[in-house]
Amino acid sequence: MPIILPITLCACAAAAILNFWLAWRVGQLRGKHKVLHGDDGGGPLTRRMRAQLNFVETAPFVLALIMLIELAGRGGMWLHLLSILFVFARILHGVGMDAEKGGLPRQIGVIVTMLTLLGLSVFAALIGFGVV
Repeated sequence: MPIILPITLCACAAAAILNFWLAWRVGQLRGKHKVLHGDDGGGPLTRRMRAQLNFVETAPFVLALIMLIELAGRGGMWLHLLSILFVFARILHGVGMDAEKGGLPRQIGVIVTMLTLLGLSVFAALIGFGVV
């Protein structure tokens, strides 16, 4: 039996593992700083919370676009590689958010995420209009 939507399946699995890792990191700081509810007023816990929330804000759109492009029969190795690039970008962003000031990992994570989201959106729209 062939695997249905293998690219989407791999991308969703990677995203779920990444979300677990980001949540785990938040939990570690909650325990360390004894913050049961809320945040720490802009400190390290807040930054880790934002890293996870930023992922949750962007990942569903990227994953939906990956799925729809794959369903349209326009996927392939490029789409799989792009999904891997997206996951690595989000890891860089999560690590980069630990810094008090924006650094290169965070910048790379943001840029790659936004370009991925924009590129997939444009490609999906072009498929929808029958251009590609």
